[in-house]
Amino acid sequence: MGINNIDWILGIPLLFFAIVIHECCHGWAAYLNGDDTAKQMGRLTLNPLPHIDPIGTVLLPVMLIVIRAPILIGWAKPVPINPYRLNDPVKDMAKVGMAGPAANFTVALLSVLLIWLLKIFGANPSNNFNFLLIKIMYMNIQINLVLAVFNLIPIPPLDGSRIVSALLPAHIAYKYNQMERYGIFLVFILLSFGMLDFIWKIVSYIQRFLFWGI
Repeated sequence: MGINNIDWILGIPLLFFAIVIHECCHGWAAYLNGDDTAKQMGRLTLNPLPHIDPIGTVLLPVMLIVIRAPILIGWAKPVPINPYRLNDPVKDMAKVGMAGPAANFTVALLSVLLIWLLKIFGANPSNNFNFLLIKIMYMNIQINLVLAVFNLIPIPPLDGSRIVSALLPAHIAYKYNQMERYGIFLVFILLSFGMLDFIWKIVSYIQRFLFWGI
């Protein structure tokens, strides 16, 4: 299903907010586990400006809009993490990696709760404001779930690789993490050939579970 102009207008700020929350929580997780690098660099903030990445935040979304792509993706500037300043570099990097997707899952759950409250307290679907708010929350749920599930793919530098790396023996983890230099290219290749379409199936299952009874 294609994305109409209203979806683009609503989707861009929602995507940006989801990405900023994601990166900010990486930094907070690192800070809580001993690494204050992100804090010292002013990245523990919801102010979007420090998180803007010229390519992932501006160029790619604009290009997708211009070509009217069926999906909208992007990323913010990665929050700087120094694993050697963490209390336990191996285990704490897994916590840092999990923090971003966990934040997006939380935002999705809060959006479901808001929809539930609106319907419980008799929000009138014919009211334009109520209709728009519910539409925004549904979009917010999907965007955050896609971002969370996508980042849990165990391909460096995605967050899932931080979790897998913590479970591997040190010598294997070292070689595994070396994939990071070209991992993002592998991700784009897989996306181009539809080999990551399972993300939509997973998101669909999660959405059905979250919307059960609503």
